[in-house]
Amino acid sequence: MNLRDYQIECIDKINNLPPGAYLSQMATGLGKTVTFANIRRKGRVLILSHREELVNQPKKYYDCTFGIEQGKYHSDGEEVVSASVQSIVRRLEHFKPDDFDIIICDEAHHAAAKSYKKIFSYFKPRLLLGFTATPNRADGARLNDVFSKIVFKRDLKWGIKNGYLSDIFCRRVDIGYDLSGVHTRMGDYAPGELDEAMKDTSDAIAEAYRKYAKGATLIFAVSVNHAQEIAKRIPGAVAVTGETENRSRIIQDFTDRKIPCLVNCMVFTEGTDIPLVETVIIARPTKSDSLYAQMVGRGLRLHPEKEKLNLIDCVGITDSSSLCTAPSLLGIDISAVPARERKKVQGDLFELPDKIVKASDTPMSWIRNTEIVDLWAKEQSYNLHNINFFKMPDGRLTLSLGEKILSIPCQDELGNVDGRPMQEVIDDLYSELTSNYQDCRSLWDMNAVKRWGNNPATDRQKTIIRRKFKDFDCSELTKMQASQILNRIFSEKRAGK
Repeated sequence: MNLRDYQIECIDKINNLPPGAYLSQMATGLGKTVTFANIRRKGRVLILSHREELVNQPKKYYDCTFGIEQGKYHSDGEEVVSASVQSIVRRLEHFKPDDFDIIICDEAHHAAAKSYKKIFSYFKPRLLLGFTATPNRADGARLNDVFSKIVFKRDLKWGIKNGYLSDIFCRRVDIGYDLSGVHTRMGDYAPGELDEAMKDTSDAIAEAYRKYAKGATLIFAVSVNHAQEIAKRIPGAVAVTGETENRSRIIQDFTDRKIPCLVNCMVFTEGTDIPLVETVIIARPTKSDSLYAQMVGRGLRLHPEKEKLNLIDCVGITDSSSLCTAPSLLGIDISAVPARERKKVQGDLFELPDKIVKASDTPMSWIRNTEIVDLWAKEQSYNLHNINFFKMPDGRLTLSLGEKILSIPCQDELGNVDGRPMQEVIDDLYSELTSNYQDCRSLWDMNAVKRWGNNPATDRQKTIIRRKFKDFDCSELTKMQASQILNRIFSEKRAGK
């Protein structure tokens, strides 16, 4: 197989690494399996995966002895062993700690789980290599306690811009579900409760298919029953579940356009190669960036008969803005976008950032930003030292000090900013503020802001706001809320807008 330039670059970097634990990110469709299969071997290799399809997938890329550790299958000293985490974690006593020179953790966003860490603590490889398309975990756990450094990164944006992945047209369709009462478990919606909340949506999903789907369509449902109910309502559609036999034949018929639509429940999320997918419908709501990206990833493969992927997000009511939709693919937070404005956040993928900035640039979103920052810091377990940060849609934290704006860039997947832990960067900024900006502490210290900010807004504040926003009701504003709006207004003036 002829490797692409970026795959060769990744392999060369890894081949020259000192012993340690490293993470590589390659977007779905960029060929991470063939990449890690070509890493130079100095001893035996263990590949860790968490699904049946993934355990068997690497075999075709190796020209040496290849063993399986999964269920009824056991390895026998082969040069490369591919194992399911669920099986090998119960068979550690069959191996010596130094049996493997390299351990490759496929879909490494799972690596923060206890089962993975038990395996990592047992074996003593020269290299522990994580490969993933989506490093972020739904439960907020970062991977910096497993991997020390990101050594290679080619994300979705890079893949599309460089012509390796399909461009995406993004659409939002409200199908009327209500997830406000669904609890969160392990960072995502509780499956049973989610299934109950989505049970009456099959007609709306089928209607979205009829109105907006183009060509070969893949729909993600929340459960087996949900998938079957949706398929019943779409002529020619086939429901595919974990119990479905002859999946390869079904996929071929789908690619040959004999089947117009496949409806699946957590079958085609990772490791399945489907040559032609023109439309992806996300009817399986999720808070997990990684799961969402994996679902969309099934449609990113280039094909002569496809201009771009038609992505349809089925949305509804949630109790928070953490539902993953198309902007999540670019790491963009839409929590500041008012619910009534979110329908405008659709179009070509790379048009979305500007649309989100415009849709979120409202007084109500400016007022809510303190709440958004606090929630983010709590999820990430960061100490903000009560700094009065404003969180931008691209993840930057900004701080307005009159004429001066201080900013911290968005953290990477290991929780770092320019190679330093985010908490360390925040700590350094706090030290700078306490040393050099005591004269404007009332602007950057939230404790000070709250002391004067909880009082009603002044008449002068309200007058200025009404001049700018004639229809905005500012009668109940506090001084702090009014100051947040005024800071944004004055920032625009300084920028010449």
